[in-house]
Amino acid sequence: MDWSERIGRRIRLRDLHILLAVVQCKSLAKAAEQLAISRPVISRAIADLEHVLGVRLLERDRHGAEPTSYGAVLLKRGVTVFDELREGVKDIEFLTDPEAGDVRIGCNHILSTSFVSAIVDRLSRRFPRIVFHIVARQAEVLHRELIERNVDFLIARKLGGLTDERLRFEPLFDDRDVVAASARNPWTKRRRIELAELMNEAWVLPPPDNVVGSVAREAFRACGLDYPRAAALSDSPHVRMSLLANGRFLSIFPVSALRFPARRAEVRELPIELPHTRVPVGVVTLKNRALSPLARLFIDAARDIARPLAKEKL
Repeated sequence: MDWSERIGRRIRLRDLHILLAVVQCKSLAKAAEQLAISRPVISRAIADLEHVLGVRLLERDRHGAEPTSYGAVLLKRGVTVFDELREGVKDIEFLTDPEAGDVRIGCNHILSTSFVSAIVDRLSRRFPRIVFHIVARQAEVLHRELIERNVDFLIARKLGGLTDERLRFEPLFDDRDVVAASARNPWTKRRRIELAELMNEAWVLPPPDNVVGSVAREAFRACGLDYPRAAALSDSPHVRMSLLANGRFLSIFPVSALRFPARRAEVRELPIELPHTRVPVGVVTLKNRALSPLARLFIDAARDIARPLAKEKL
């Protein structure tokens, strides 16, 4: 069986693309509509692939189309093929015009408004024709987006070990959580504060059962305290920062969120040491995936901006 002959001459990228569209749409008819081709063309492409490979790739019934185990394996490899081709086109575009193109960065909401925004600001001044796609999601969603090659890399906090062997983590700096207040809050006049003194204050906090809130919860627990009864709970750093601005509320943020894109004069870190909140921030990439020149440019800028933070030991 001459597999090089079969792959080189019989398996066409167009047919793989059609198979992928059918699985994504879960329907031959919907895939035909999406691709603007006829239903018979769809059926013929699937049949040709099944004939070449000698296995059934789709299960079809009145509810739609699902990949068989053979189809799922082919699509897993097919996604990699299309991604590498897409990256190859981007490399060619970069060689043609090294100051333009797209880069897709995955990060959480806090990093998107702080450290990542600082990098985008620096690079966009030098390269105004680069388009930065910032995909802000929760950690588990981001890992899936990276594995499915929907983003080029992640800028992420390393909470726990990265157990997925497909991923590589390069540390940039250690971040830590701090208690933050408006510069107009009376607590900012104090030189020393015990966390227990603040338990009855008006807090706006991340929910204790999410990733960010769990780190803060452990800090309170390490001090022998329960998670404060919050006046407001929100995943959104924008909501928490907005409520801080009125001068009455306290919140918890990574210290990097107070440093970037520039130091926030209106928000102050209170003089409290929160234990067990130091977390590495770094670049997460997919092993065996070549990064585009623009992705490498962004990561180089991230290393440069992070260097003073790494020395400072936030």
